[in-house]
Amino acid sequence: MKTLKLLPLVLVLSACQTMSVKSMQGETAYAINEKDATISMIDTATDRVVGIIPASGRLGDEINATVIDNDEQFLYVVDADAAELIKVDLATRQVANRLAIGEGVEGLDISPDGKTLVVCEEEATTVSFIDVASFSVTATLKVMGDAPEHCVYSPDGKWVVASQESSDSVDVIDAINPKIIRTLPAAGHPRGMGFTPDGTKLYVANESENVTEVWNTFDWTLLTTINTGERSNGVKVSSDGKRVYISGGKSYTVDVIDTDGDFVIKSIPVGERPWNMGLTSDDSKLYVANGRSHTISVIDTKKLEVIETIPVGKMPWGVYIP
Repeated sequence: MKTLKLLPLVLVLSACQTMSVKSMQGETAYAINEKDATISMIDTATDRVVGIIPASGRLGDEINATVIDNDEQFLYVVDADAAELIKVDLATRQVANRLAIGEGVEGLDISPDGKTLVVCEEEATTVSFIDVASFSVTATLKVMGDAPEHCVYSPDGKWVVASQESSDSVDVIDAINPKIIRTLPAAGHPRGMGFTPDGTKLYVANESENVTEVWNTFDWTLLTTINTGERSNGVKVSSDGKRVYISGGKSYTVDVIDTDGDFVIKSIPVGERPWNMGLTSDDSKLYVANGRSHTISVIDTKKLEVIETIPVGKMPWGVYIP
């Protein structure tokens, strides 16, 4: 177990003296409460909320995607309504800085080396790159399509893919020298995306068509299309690359895909309007944000069943586990 994983929980302990040290043994899962503009901190050992970010008040107007830097000192979250990228000091759980970015920002990711952030600015129809050290925008690209929502780095950091829900397309962007190198046609309303750890395949959930597409990244050809839950949206790939989890926003399910044959091995019922998901580092638990249930479903990935339901804030958008 990495000591760094415990830092946020140790800090919370000072404000939660009634909690035993023994209970504070898991990783921290960060549940992003979109409408409350807060983040619930969940101890993955006990599956209980152990703290809230910020320590008091709200982070902004309406928050969405979240990432944490490689040193686990700062958390970054986007505010769509305010068109801001918010930097939060995890030691104090308070806002350290704010950066004006494009309108309607929703997607956010951090490069594998931890040096660069990328945001998808839906209403501005742009993708921007932010230098972590200086906390400043270094490049902004106009996308080929319309309404870029999710931005995802490839495992080697060479590419960023941006799903464009209003134009049914996915831009593949050179992340080193930012430019669009190709545009993939999507089945319909592409949302969440995820690369396998070796970077050879890209999974794209298509909300309006209830399918997940599998792309070969060697030549960017479509390998197969998998029927998944109604209004497929969230995508989470296991760290060993053996499984991909797809949330079905209207079917209230999470589909489990075997990546060897690219077929669904089980559909797991969860809460209402499941969105984005997080996996523990050992792949043993999947945390699913249920937007309209205001809860997080915890799935045991061996049993493939829900083992806990955690109340959080209003309209959780997703779960992030560093």
